Amino acid sequence: MPVERVLITVKTYPTLSKTYGETVCTAGLTKDGNWVRIYPVPFRRIEDLAKRYHKYEWIECDLVRNTAKDKRPESRRPADIHSIRRDGRIGTENQWRERRALILEKGKVFTNMQALIEDAKSDKRSLATFKPTKILDFIVEQDEREWDEKKLDEIRKQLSQHDLFEDNEWRKTFKVVDKLPYKFSYRFSDDTGQERTQMILDWELGALFWKYGRNDEKLAIQKVRQKYFDEYIKTDLHFFLGTTQQWHNVAPNPWVIIGVAQFPFLASSLYEQSTLF
Repeated sequence: MPVERVLITVKTYPTLSKTYGETVCTAGLTKDGNWVRIYPVPFRRIEDLAKRYHKYEWIECDLVRNTAKDKRPESRRPADIHSIRRDGRIGTENQWRERRALILEKGKVFTNMQALIEDAKSDKRSLATFKPTKILDFIVEQDEREWDEKKLDEIRKQLSQHDLFEDNEWRKTFKVVDKLPYKFSYRFSDDTGQERTQMILDWELGALFWKYGRNDEKLAIQKVRQKYFDEYIKTDLHFFLGTTQQWHNVAPNPWVIIGVAQFPFLASSLYEQSTLF
């Protein structure tokens, strides 16, 4: 099985899984700037805390194609989640020089959403780095406050069944992550001037919301908006986009924002900052 070295740039907020309780979509780029999706990863079930990798951290792992369940071209699954090895983190020194070199220079950056939609429909790609031409708004909408009860029942039944070939200790203490009661989206335009609204599924957004939201949801929304809109639009903001497995080449626009990168503007680009946003 091939060992891949991937710089993790994406961790999404957990979703329910009948098999794992919940899963997280993680993704990143190889040293050549090619995208890899590592899915499914029952991230909070990785018992060894030292193996819980972070964003902008290199990992090595045996990855295999999983075409029977996920036909998206960049998708891989860990042959063994316990084989994941952390291999150093890229910091923010020199205006994110190392991150910029891999993501923006070796990797491909898109500026046209229609091109990405066409690529998804032709199964050409399901992960991409995208630079919006202009950020127009940050949208907050109420959502269902609880997970679907039918799915929860299925997960509870699955958790009660022990697997003879697996360590089952995690089943005794595992608790499904709280569902976010709001949907958060960016409204932006691309290089053609066409406006789009894309939902954000970033893990860090969810963590920020719950830092305040258990006591004061209004304050939590204010904090999220302050960071993701007020602060981030002052940076050279890029989106990490991904398609969902269910709607990959079916939906009119299958892309969602699975992560954001707030690169600092380089000195030569300071003029652009005032014209883009």
